[in-house]
Amino acid sequence: MNRRTFHTLALGAGASVFSQAPTLSGAAGGGKPIRAGQIGTKHAHASGQLEMLRACADYEVVGVVEPDEELRKKAEKDKAYAGVTWMTEEQLLNTPGLQLVSVETGVGDLLNTAEKVVNAGMHLHLDKPAGESLEQFKRILDTTTAKKRLVKMGYMFRYNSGFDLAVKAVREGWLGDISVIHAEMSKFMDDEGRAAMLPYKGGSMFELGCHVIDSVVRILGKPEKVSPHIQRGKDGWADNMLAVLDYPKATATVRSSMIEVQGGARRQFVVCGNMGTVEILQLDAPTVRLMLDRPRGEYKKGIQTVKVPNLPRYAADWVDFAKAIRGEKAWEFTPEHDLAVQETVLRASGMM
Repeated sequence: MNRRTFHTLALGAGASVFSQAPTLSGAAGGGKPIRAGQIGTKHAHASGQLEMLRACADYEVVGVVEPDEELRKKAEKDKAYAGVTWMTEEQLLNTPGLQLVSVETGVGDLLNTAEKVVNAGMHLHLDKPAGESLEQFKRILDTTTAKKRLVKMGYMFRYNSGFDLAVKAVREGWLGDISVIHAEMSKFMDDEGRAAMLPYKGGSMFELGCHVIDSVVRILGKPEKVSPHIQRGKDGWADNMLAVLDYPKATATVRSSMIEVQGGARRQFVVCGNMGTVEILQLDAPTVRLMLDRPRGEYKKGIQTVKVPNLPRYAADWVDFAKAIRGEKAWEFTPEHDLAVQETVLRASGMM
């Protein structure tokens, strides 16, 4: 996506009724572009994140690091990397004026790479999940706090317009007291994909369920108790998982499977209270049903389908992060939130 297309989409996003959704036009007029780079190309979200980062006028991408020659050659064939400057990690971290590094390595290398980035004094984008060591992740967060730097995690739904409406409904009290959240985040993974996942003991919940756990914690906070339920395939990998998150007055259930045919089409997030319900189905191109016991703002009593913008994934995240880096707004996703999410992910995955 080029910058002209990015800003064209921004015009539509600017008309959104959801107060949490930033416009995608960014703040390029508010100062010099933020100098940024990326380490790694192996993560499944690497090319999508880089494409949006390069499309946003708030940033200047100075270079990409990929020490693995085979991965670099693969990336060079991807249009997201067209024309980038390839450099070593040392060259990137010593680039004059560098402020931000996006870490998109394989999951097993995320935390070690992130620790180098924050020790070098950079703002950090870290793709999900935040590794297997809660202790190391906390150390990374503590370092960014001490150095007054920010961390942006790569969870997909933080700026999804359907989730924006759900968060707005909760925060403005439309739903009353929340009693239930139900989320499903599944897909079908072939044998080759499963083989790549075998080193990660957390299974489908660690790989996929983390996206919606982030949203559960955003709404309800850290759970008092997490009960994982795990089923394994013939290769021993945890491919069918359920986690129950207990709160003082609510429960949240999160399902994640890698054996569901067309599972992506049935991904959902439902928030229920004693005064209303928000249902999001399908998550990537959200369709939202709003059920209210009385009129709320522009919405009527009863059941209604709400049309929400289908924004490009990751775009609004980068715009909002630029505003936070420049000090134009507070960054909502605090270290305390990110740590609570990661602990919940590890517990839901049977890893703690």
